[in-house]
Amino acid sequence: MSEVDQQWGAMLKQARLAAGLSQKSLGIQAGIDEFVASTRINRYELGVHRPDLLTVRKLAKVLDVPVAFFFADGDDDIASLLISFHQAKASTRREVQKLLDKEK
Repeated sequence: MSEVDQQWGAMLKQARLAAGLSQKSLGIQAGIDEFVASTRINRYELGVHRPDLLTVRKLAKVLDVPVAFFFADGDDDIASLLISFHQAKASTRREVQKLLDKEK
């Protein structure tokens, strides 16, 4: 298991816990068969396996985080910003984007 897989798994676990979901519940809501849902999510969180992109998209949707969150590479500021931006109203997103564009 690689460091990247472990990092990815840690981000998944962080988002799952923040959402207040069990491994089984997350897996089922993401479309994983209920008989293997808990085990599959556990394997992802431990970094033993990494899901394909379609599954990542489903997990992100259930957890209400952008797909990019899982790949924030251990940068807590970026990960937090990604979630906040993803969950913000469209008007807030536009304002933030304007501010960031001025910084270029």
